[in-house]
Amino acid sequence: MITRLRALLAAWTSAVPVAAVVLLALTWGRDLPGAVVALVILVLAGAVLAAVHHAEVVAHRVGEPFGSLILAVAVTIIEVALIVTLMADGGDKSSTLARDTVFAAVMITCNGIVGLCLLVASLRHGTAVFNPEGTGAALATVATLATLSLVLPTFTTSRPGPEFSTVQLIFAALSSLILYGLFVATQTVRHRDYFLPVTRQGEVITADGHADAPPARTALISLGLLTLALAGVVGLAKAVSPVIESGVAAAGLHHAVVGVVIALLVLLPESIAALRSARRDRVQISLNLALGSAMASIGLTIPAIALASVWLSGPLVLGLGATHMVLLALTVVVASLTVVPGRATPLQGGVHLVLFAAYLELAVNP
Repeated sequence: MITRLRALLAAWTSAVPVAAVVLLALTWGRDLPGAVVALVILVLAGAVLAAVHHAEVVAHRVGEPFGSLILAVAVTIIEVALIVTLMADGGDKSSTLARDTVFAAVMITCNGIVGLCLLVASLRHGTAVFNPEGTGAALATVATLATLSLVLPTFTTSRPGPEFSTVQLIFAALSSLILYGLFVATQTVRHRDYFLPVTRQGEVITADGHADAPPARTALISLGLLTLALAGVVGLAKAVSPVIESGVAAAGLHHAVVGVVIALLVLLPESIAALRSARRDRVQISLNLALGSAMASIGLTIPAIALASVWLSGPLVLGLGATHMVLLALTVVVASLTVVPGRATPLQGGVHLVLFAAYLELAVNP
């Protein structure tokens, strides 16, 4: 019976990513009727679940923190490609797309995913335990990248408006790449143990011990299917975005809500994977996923749009408004206080979730 269930799961998680990419190819750039939209949403949900499954297979093979790094980087690369594509097609109306998408990713990961995982882990296990050294390094990198890329453009004077000059944009892009590269080297080579789960006595957990790692061939197949699933998630999210835009406009909501909804769809695989780790009392893996996704979103998006700006026309608005800067500053302060002790209660999770709710509220009612 168990063997049959495993075979069924393997068949289902292999078929859905392929179906998602095929459906994406058939629907890309077309106006979709209601029945097709419903099918797209159904396949999108299946692709999210399949992506989480294959990410866990790959993570089990390569171990932590490589597993969470692979998922974060894979989804971010595809997301960056989507941003650049939309900016190329959107003209002036897409001038704030990169800023809005990156900031949404930071708020979703640093408050939504972190808060939910801390709340679930602390309610289930008493307290959520993690390594403050690795988590603090990740948070410091995210805060620096966000400030250099999203806050400073509001105050620079080389160009009117919240924009970087060409030289400033190149500096921000190079800084993002250097910081991200340094973090990855620290996470995977020099101080890998800082990013591994820990016991309640502070001992590093080097292996889950639940089952033998899958063969290399199985892991490679899962890596390929993970890439297909993530491409399907991001692409199908773009395909239903006109429907989302119409719904937002019909409800009289601010246009920024569209970006929030799409960002939530794109980050669903990481959110589910992080939540599963939190339920298993592997909170460090959850934080690796959340903060790693925020960092990759900034560290890869800014260099990509800096390169794309060579042929893109129109302004590139990166600077945040006053309200969002306050939310970002409060997020950094609260996250720092959460990280320092190396353990969290439901209170810390609730505080982060309230900050996330405030972001959503201000997106709806700016």
